[in-house]
Amino acid sequence: MKVAPDPRLDALRGSAPRLNYNARSLAALENNPRCTLRAVLDASGSNKTAIAAHAGYPTQFGQSIFAITRGNNFEKMVKANGCAELLRVLREVLELPIPEVGYRDLNDVGGASGLSVRYTETEKLLLAAARGDADGTLYDHPLLRLEVGGQPVFLEPDLVALKFGAQFYVVEIKSFPIVDGQADTALVKSATTQACAYVLALRTMLAAAGISNPDEIVSDKIVLIGPKNFTNRPTGAFVDARNQVKNLARQLARIERIGNQLDLLPEDLTFDLAEDKDGRPQRPRDELRDALDTVPAAYRPDCLNHCEMAFFCRSRARAAGSLDVIGSTVTEPLGGIDTMTMALGLARGELEPNQEQIEMAVALRHAARLRAELVDTGSTSMRSAR
Repeated sequence: MKVAPDPRLDALRGSAPRLNYNARSLAALENNPRCTLRAVLDASGSNKTAIAAHAGYPTQFGQSIFAITRGNNFEKMVKANGCAELLRVLREVLELPIPEVGYRDLNDVGGASGLSVRYTETEKLLLAAARGDADGTLYDHPLLRLEVGGQPVFLEPDLVALKFGAQFYVVEIKSFPIVDGQADTALVKSATTQACAYVLALRTMLAAAGISNPDEIVSDKIVLIGPKNFTNRPTGAFVDARNQVKNLARQLARIERIGNQLDLLPEDLTFDLAEDKDGRPQRPRDELRDALDTVPAAYRPDCLNHCEMAFFCRSRARAAGSLDVIGSTVTEPLGGIDTMTMALGLARGELEPNQEQIEMAVALRHAARLRAELVDTGSTSMRSAR
């Protein structure tokens, strides 16, 4: 059953045109599922880059033109000559039994590159392959679709490969190196989380067509292709994305219930950046900040890698003395200790711990003594060196 978009979302966005979800913004939902601010801004189609800039915290991350060019060149090389290098990796490295090759380029269909035309052709080809009515192996840039909060979202994976045996794999081609079978954890997580959106979109397509067991037909193992070591020779690896697929599915279900979160916000809340005749936002900066402050955010350090609002949220977390600014690796062991002020007070013996905090308070005081000793030893060594 389709869900109609909540009209309150348009009021939140204001006069700006809607920005639709894409694979990156869906992946960010899975990366930080507790953040209401991110969920509300994305669901309303608000321009987070423009909002963050006008609030005084412009986005400071993004892929360089050199990285984009390198990625495009690597993908072209992998797909050159009928995907010869890709097929070598699929057969030799990943041991997929692909005796014959069928290749379809879905970047355009008969010279038409419109979304609806490409989606219709993608749907026709993939459903025929799933039903066994057509032979097919490699589908280049198929166009998939998800319904998110009542809005259609078009998604475009690098490739969908059909393994003989009637199982689909999503293939992601990335330009970061795979060294001795391992790649940068953060980069792999980012690529895999985006691929999860493609897995869900493909399963949705199959289910809507009445094909049984779409969860089994579409593998939740992602095929990751990247340069081997520091060469341009491609290699590959399977990445198990079962948990990430489940997490993203939960977040999409949460978006369908976005009205529950909107009920907790002020009725007149808006992030509108109505522009003057010169294209400059007219809204006072402090007023926009106050509006953003009414929506709960859940900042953590890795937000800096994927969310346009990260610098704004970090400033608020710091002002509140939240331990979230130092990351879950540090904060998770500090259960029951919520703020930097509380942690420092217990470490210095300025606060008395309650029953649940006694053990951690002892550890914090011990750590504080060790730090003081190290600082004192370092200062003594420097004085001796002089």
